[in-house]
Amino acid sequence: MAARDEPRLDLDEVIADRERRIIVCCGSGGVGKTTTAAALAVRAAEQGRRVVVLTIDPARRLAQSLGLIELDNTPRPVDGLDTSAGGSLDAMMLDMKRTFDEVVEAHSTPEKAAQILANPFYVAVSSSFAGTQEYMAMEKLGQLRTQIADGSRDWDLIIVDTPPSRSALDFLDAPQRLGSFLDGRFIRLLTAPAKAGGRASLRLVGAGVSLASGIMTRLLGGQFLSDVQTFVAAMDTMFGGFRARADETYALLSHDETAFLVVAAPERDAMREAGYFIERLASDRMPLTGVLVNRVHVAAAKQLGAGRAEDGATQLDALDEHDLAAALLRVHVEVAEAAARHRGLITRFRTSHPGVPMGTVAAHPVDIHDLEGLREFGQALA
Repeated sequence: MAARDEPRLDLDEVIADRERRIIVCCGSGGVGKTTTAAALAVRAAEQGRRVVVLTIDPARRLAQSLGLIELDNTPRPVDGLDTSAGGSLDAMMLDMKRTFDEVVEAHSTPEKAAQILANPFYVAVSSSFAGTQEYMAMEKLGQLRTQIADGSRDWDLIIVDTPPSRSALDFLDAPQRLGSFLDGRFIRLLTAPAKAGGRASLRLVGAGVSLASGIMTRLLGGQFLSDVQTFVAAMDTMFGGFRARADETYALLSHDETAFLVVAAPERDAMREAGYFIERLASDRMPLTGVLVNRVHVAAAKQLGAGRAEDGATQLDALDEHDLAAALLRVHVEVAEAAARHRGLITRFRTSHPGVPMGTVAAHPVDIHDLEGLREFGQALA
């Protein structure tokens, strides 16, 4: 059959490639990226890779499944693994604000860093500004790769769980969005007085700033505007550094040492989002290793179709003596219908994206809450 000719996703082959330094698990929110990243990290470590996994999921269940009390911005070793092949695993969870703080502290004087960190507008931006989480995930990835390059860490593989954004493209668009913000009219207006040359220019800029400041003061309040202007003045010398590091990390993502694993679920929106992401990776010439579809229902009894099961349940209801059997048959009806729907979505996706390696993982009956569960999931990935 034609389906057998479709390329299959082989994640064990990806793990075994020692030239592979970065695996990015991406996709829309709620498709199982975090579990996939963690399970892939456990499998890679037990096959001899020295892994650090960067997750974005704040849920405590992930830390517990890795045998850790908590996860934070500091890599923590994961115990209980089979390290006979020479591998290891460190896990960490992105702390968006702490990562932003580290960037400020690393690229400014102690005095200026203290001024920025105490600024109320900075506190708001570093905690909740649109795109900050995605950008800081890229910053952290750049930091981890630098630590490998300079020998301060002995990792040989970084696995990244991208933020649970509404759109999978947010991760790739974050640097451009930050650059647009830094180059935007609002920022240029606030930084113009310090950069303008000449008295005439200063008078012109001053008039524009006065007019804009008056409007913004009425809309936002004088203290807020003052906080913004103080923040921009303090951060002005760092703006170029943000752009440069974003460009460097973006270039790193397009290198052959990186592999993008697009994670999806057998739902229309998730599959559509995965399709958009594949097209974007292709247009940006970034290395796609394949698509993994999680939570796929498989009909257990193929010889008993949904229609026959529904007929049987109806007959048992009429007898009024086999409630349990009827209920079980109706469960089978639901699973069989879901399985058929999932097969249809996956088939259409393959047709729309021929040549893209693809793998599926059956829906797990229970939540994964320990290392053994991650191992089982990792085996399913292979």
